[in-house]
Amino acid sequence: MTAFKRLGLGLRTFAADVAQGFFEITHNGFALLGLAVMFATITLVARPELRQAGEVKLMSWLQNRQIAITGFVVEVDAIERATAANPKDLPKQQAAVAYWLSKKYRVAPEPLSALVAEAYEIGKRTQLDPTLLLAVMAVESGFNPFAQSPVGAQGLMQVMTRVHSDKYESFGGKFAAFDPLTNLRVGAKVLQECIDRAGSLEGGLRFYVGAANLDDDSGYGAKVLAEHARLQQVASGRAVPFLTPQVIPVTAPAKPDVSTEKVALS
Repeated sequence: MTAFKRLGLGLRTFAADVAQGFFEITHNGFALLGLAVMFATITLVARPELRQAGEVKLMSWLQNRQIAITGFVVEVDAIERATAANPKDLPKQQAAVAYWLSKKYRVAPEPLSALVAEAYEIGKRTQLDPTLLLAVMAVESGFNPFAQSPVGAQGLMQVMTRVHSDKYESFGGKFAAFDPLTNLRVGAKVLQECIDRAGSLEGGLRFYVGAANLDDDSGYGAKVLAEHARLQQVASGRAVPFLTPQVIPVTAPAKPDVSTEKVALS
């Protein structure tokens, strides 16, 4: 056998040995990896606290990566906190009201749609006309959920949070006054109490605005009732022209009466 043939045979043998060794190492490596994964899985199942700690670390790492890439934390569930609805999903009557209020008060129709739908739902439970609730919101705050009057009335319905703090307890506390739907629910309850106490809608509105002990309510009741009438017409399908909105702030009674303050101030 020539030297070249022996050299070629030796190289082929060497290559075969290297390939076989690499295969065995790789095979054993995958086997070890599989065993490691199996033991890790068993450990995590047997030790849930380790699994939870791992999940927390993984989520923290992913959030840090998101911050590094986008510059802010991505919250895919943020949509669940938004007070909004598609007006096209509302019944025709409610959609008409939402679009009309949106144009008049220059507020996006999506959050207004959620408020309109909630007002109609509350109206069923409280026997209050939903367009009355919307009229009160319009006059009180112009649909600004963060509005606050000089005397401390807050939110869409300008409820006196310090007076009606007990009504917010089931919603987590007084800061819920700035949640639009919660403020609407509490405001509707206060308005219902005011009307029941006064025995009439007009009288209830005087109590609601805090003018029960005053000679007049500065035109508050008339403005609410006028807006209520317009919204009823919109809901019935009629074309109603816009009028310049005027927000009427809640006022305090000239002579505060402790026995009536919780209902009179809203």
